[in-house]
Amino acid sequence: MFDSRPQLADDFLLEDCAALEYILLGDLRDLLEESPDEENCRWLLVILDALLEAKQREFELQQDGGYLEDVLEQVPNWEPQVERLRHEHHELFDNLRQLRERVGSRQSFDAVADTVRADLRDWMTLLQRHHRHTRRIVQSAFNFDIGVGD
Repeated sequence: MFDSRPQLADDFLLEDCAALEYILLGDLRDLLEESPDEENCRWLLVILDALLEAKQREFELQQDGGYLEDVLEQVPNWEPQVERLRHEHHELFDNLRQLRERVGSRQSFDAVADTVRADLRDWMTLLQRHHRHTRRIVQSAFNFDIGVGD
């Protein structure tokens, strides 16, 4: 008999990562509205570290069993789209890590605050777009599988 408990645990953890990401992004948006002082810089580092950790764990869970493997099982010729999404995911993580390094550099936060704010807002927009593309491909594969529109 097939034991689905490990998969259910991974799904639960993946949902936890998504919920944590949502909370952290809200905190990040709020913090970006505050004045760029050293205390806010310290909080920004805490949030960015937590976000990096959550994104890393999320990707590890997604990779377990194959990234968007359920999509590729339904529509194998969508491999290029799935690879594009995987590449975007890596780029998003790398960009966030670089932003975190800039915030944590020894420079005064006031000196880099405006560009970091703009870059973080751009990163959040790209992350939202990535999530939208991922949902769209998963939904399309599901619709393709059940024959919606026939």
